[in-house]
Amino acid sequence: MTNLLYIIAVILLIGWAIGFFAYSAGSIIHILLVIAIVALLLGVIRRA
Repeated sequence: MTNLLYIIAVILLIGWAIGFFAYSAGSIIHILLVIAIVALLLGVIRRA
């Protein structure tokens, strides 16, 4: 399950980076970033 969280977080971070640098999609880009950070934090908390 933790591997799945890391995969989702990496995909969201890549999507955020592409959207941030390539498109001006508004707040959806920042929502993706927040979701990715939350997924990473959940992975770290559950692993500890």
